[in-house]
Amino acid sequence: MAIDLKVFYFFNDLAGQWLILDRLFVFFGYYLPYFLVAAFLLILYFSKYPRREKRQIFLTTAVSTIISRFGFVSIIRLFYQRPRPFLEYQVNQLIAKNEFSFPSGHAAFFFALAMAIYFYNKKWGVWFFAAAVLIALARIAAGIHYPTDILAGAVIGILSACAVFHLIKRYEK
Repeated sequence: MAIDLKVFYFFNDLAGQWLILDRLFVFFGYYLPYFLVAAFLLILYFSKYPRREKRQIFLTTAVSTIISRFGFVSIIRLFYQRPRPFLEYQVNQLIAKNEFSFPSGHAAFFFALAMAIYFYNKKWGVWFFAAAVLIALARIAAGIHYPTDILAGAVIGILSACAVFHLIKRYEK
């Protein structure tokens, strides 16, 4: 059995054991993303950054997340259609999705968000990275992603945010 599948089953075997844990996996894997976006917008809006810097932070995060999720992930999925784990194996499925698995769009989006935020505010960035990891692990435990899907999505998101941040910094000068 490949390491990817072993790690997948390590987390997925936690599902279906305790109702409270299953609900946490569903919350973190499905609902937390909405709260995270809302939290980012509220934190940014009420922050003490000057208006110009708020726009720059928003632009960096918006462009990074859109490019990573709707650009790179979509392009990769055009050429490589990896079925979700629950379509190929017996798993404890807590969340249903019909799209392809590789790379994880959620991981790409939320790691891009976290990296973009980290460039401007290290403390906020660490919290958003922690939330991105929770989302990613919950989606493995919920049976809809392999670990390599998450890893690829995280790399795409982080690299997208780095590129966008540096392009915006260069454009400013």
